[in-house]
Amino acid sequence: MDNQREKVVVKTSIISIIANIILASFKAFVGLLAHSIAIVSDAVNNLTDALSSIITIVGTKLAGKKPDKKHPYGYGRIEYMTSLIVSGIVLYAGITALVESVKKIIHPEEADYSTVTLIIIVAGILVKFALGLYVKKKGKEVNSDSLVASGSDAFNDAILSISVLASAIIYLLFHISLEAFVGAILGIFIIKAGIELIRESVDNLLGVRIESGLAKQIKKEVMKEENVQGAFDLTLHDYGPDQYSGSIHIEVPDTLNVAQIDKISRRITKNIKEKFGVTLHTVGVYSANTKDQKLKKVLSEMHDIVFKHDGILQMHGFYFDEQDKMIRFDIVMDFKVPDREKVCQEIYDAVQKKYPGYDISINMDIDISD
Repeated sequence: MDNQREKVVVKTSIISIIANIILASFKAFVGLLAHSIAIVSDAVNNLTDALSSIITIVGTKLAGKKPDKKHPYGYGRIEYMTSLIVSGIVLYAGITALVESVKKIIHPEEADYSTVTLIIIVAGILVKFALGLYVKKKGKEVNSDSLVASGSDAFNDAILSISVLASAIIYLLFHISLEAFVGAILGIFIIKAGIELIRESVDNLLGVRIESGLAKQIKKEVMKEENVQGAFDLTLHDYGPDQYSGSIHIEVPDTLNVAQIDKISRRITKNIKEKFGVTLHTVGVYSANTKDQKLKKVLSEMHDIVFKHDGILQMHGFYFDEQDKMIRFDIVMDFKVPDREKVCQEIYDAVQKKYPGYDISINMDIDISD
């Protein structure tokens, strides 16, 4: 599957490279002949797209290296690093285009559009739309963020090229030169795209929240397992596109023995790997009371104490043992709560006051997945 994904990414990127180099060559040629900074800027943008695709190929190849002792989780994050390099190139191209356009605004040169120029621009628009459709489709097929982004970028390029065409038509009809201003606008759009790409690359390197749909699907699948009464604390670490590993907690009856829980854990691990390609290294366990008659009353009291505080998202893993005088549970708190430790201490104090002499254990979980 990984080899197939790599082949699709490389093939699609090569097609994108060839198309962008051809477009860049023609646009640069007619842009220089027509003294149009807007067309030249558009050509530079196509050239950076080609360079981006080259770096995508290199990144995909390096990311495909097998794990080793030094990097046991593989080299998948190299794709995010190459994406960051591409983002820097796009940003530089945008700044260059903007600077050159401003120079043309200050010291204008009369453009010289011809029929060939217009044909090249129109052809570029059509090619970019077609390329955008193809690259985006392939990106979705293999779940490649870089290809999907390249496809979206191609659509944006086509729209920007339409603005270049519009400025050329306005000049030919009304002799009003807007191409330097259009070039500046192109530069600003390219800069914006570069900044957004940098932000996305940095987010991936830092680690972002698990995609909501994936988290809910995994928990739903885990809940299908017999004797599993709850699925919580799903934590996934991203080691490259489609390379997730992590852990989850399940709540099971306290009547199960270790051998039964071990079987459940192994089935969950195998099932999640087969269905989602996600490796769950750890399946932790919360034991659910089945014998204590006071459980419902105590649970209701704890619920009232916990949820009277703003920002509490969830309470789970609850266990009450009257004989050993023990109460334990986990709470999930919103990141917006300014002082989470203070709120947790207030809850602890309230529970301790309600049940003096009990061993109270409250774990504050991170709001890491939906």
